[in-house]
Amino acid sequence: MNERLSINPEQFNSNLFELFSQQWFLLTAGDFVSGEVNTMTVSWGLLGYLWNRPVATVVVRPQRWTMKFIEKYDSFTLSAFPETMRGALELCGSKSGRGTNKIADAGLTMIESEHIDAPGFAEAELIIECRKLYTGELTPKGFSNKNIPKEIYEQDDFHKIFIGGIEHISAIEKYVN
Repeated sequence: MNERLSINPEQFNSNLFELFSQQWFLLTAGDFVSGEVNTMTVSWGLLGYLWNRPVATVVVRPQRWTMKFIEKYDSFTLSAFPETMRGALELCGSKSGRGTNKIADAGLTMIESEHIDAPGFAEAELIIECRKLYTGELTPKGFSNKNIPKEIYEQDDFHKIFIGGIEHISAIEKYVN
């Protein structure tokens, strides 16, 4: 288990491009207490400052099982892991939670979050706890670059956008500025 420290968003330090595109996150939504939870691997997203607060933005395709949970519940977490956990992230990105307990299959241990209902994971190096602030949908007419819908959305399964206010960050020392 990783020894995480509570940190302010202003103290958070990481290469965000690498964090999303190469290290990946587990996006987890649901309720820890009831056990109604699902997670999925994400490599697209944003961390920044919007509406006078630190935020995280994630996108989910409509057919993903996690959609049911992120729509129903008001919070989500983003958890980053050491490279030794790559197999768990690959499993969570390739299997649906509809017919299997992929969290258990991946060998992950859910833990209660500090400020929200969605859980994090004991094995994570970084957990970002978010409360939903905005939900929206990508549409074909919103794209200035018309090649993106053709290349990414061949099945017209446009992502839904979720912006969450960052409520708490816990991380190992390497993420502290």
